[in-house]
Amino acid sequence: MKNRRLVCALAVVSALSLAGCGLLPGGGSKTRTVNVWLMRDSVSDDFLQRFTEAYEAEHGDVELKVTIQDWTGIGKKVTEAIAGPGGPDVIEVGNTQVAQYADTEKLYDLTLESVRDLGGQDWLPGLAEPGNVDGAQYGVPWYAANRIVIYNKDLFAEAGVKPPTTRERWLDDTEKLNRDGNQGIYLAGQDWYTLSGFIWDEGGELAVDKGGVWAGALDTPAALRGMAFYKHLQALGKGPRNADEQNPPQAEVFARGDVAQIIATPSAIPVITKANPGLKDKLGFFPIPGKKAGQPCAVFTGGSDLIIPENAPERAAALDVVKALAGEKWQGELARAMNYVPNKSSLASVVAGQEATATMAVGAARGRATPNSPQWADVEADNPIKPYMTAVLSGDDPEQAAEDASERITDSLAE
Repeated sequence: MKNRRLVCALAVVSALSLAGCGLLPGGGSKTRTVNVWLMRDSVSDDFLQRFTEAYEAEHGDVELKVTIQDWTGIGKKVTEAIAGPGGPDVIEVGNTQVAQYADTEKLYDLTLESVRDLGGQDWLPGLAEPGNVDGAQYGVPWYAANRIVIYNKDLFAEAGVKPPTTRERWLDDTEKLNRDGNQGIYLAGQDWYTLSGFIWDEGGELAVDKGGVWAGALDTPAALRGMAFYKHLQALGKGPRNADEQNPPQAEVFARGDVAQIIATPSAIPVITKANPGLKDKLGFFPIPGKKAGQPCAVFTGGSDLIIPENAPERAAALDVVKALAGEKWQGELARAMNYVPNKSSLASVVAGQEATATMAVGAARGRATPNSPQWADVEADNPIKPYMTAVLSGDDPEQAAEDASERITDSLAE
């Protein structure tokens, strides 16, 4: 993707220069309709109603028109919308999707607003980094979610262990839990998001950008150490080697009551308690332990960013909407309503009363995202990391398996 420059916006930030750069379209109209695309289940009806009413009350010349989109097929829909005339003004996208949309050169560069108005220097890295492409910020972090350890308090008490704070202690405790018919942990063999965190914690990467050319990096010493830790941990339970956490759904396995721990997002909690209401008051939570006490493991951060297309008919008003949604007031409202992690670590206190979400926020401070390549979706479409993990867990040579998987990643990123 070609580097893009902020010619006018970075030179002068006065209203006159902004207008001269074409950043204030539609300013003469009395009522402006801002079209916003949000993804299904990202917000509750109550939150959306409260935000819309409050925003329109504060901005008498703006009407918000919110359209809920489904995740299935959204990539093609967004690509077409940002390419044609008169598309939506604000679009919610997955944080790891920003690069592929920015590659079209049809997104508005939000670097200036990120620094000047939104405190972008304090954003969670797992949301901010994938929204930044070639040094320009195209995605504004909106909300985050990441994995934590969900544990059975009764089984921990019976084994005489407490939530660990280091990986070494975690292994020792899990070995103690893995007896008397109980599984120390249920960890599926192909949970590659969890593996990614262990690799990052060792200083490794899934893929690296070498002068504009992406290459797989699972065969580096650091990445191999991450896989070795995963293998040790995974052996302390009965998770399948050749399936991911959805086959079978790990929350349902945990709900049986003989599993001490799983690694999941808090969205697993209602699944567990629905399957086994008796576990409602027996669930505990702690951040995935890191190598050092006081520093949790790096984690994959999922979530959403907000983008503004270059062709947005009401770009100036769209900027105000994004600033409101990403600002402190509505970040707090959204986090409390939906059990999300706010876009800044400094806002973590707003979910202090929600144990699982607060635990998630601790890990989010060390959040990461998948490699910021427009072609990363191609890697996940035929994911070579999963069979690599199964091969290592089944006894194949780790270095050779990692080399083979890295080659496949490189090939996919080169397409």
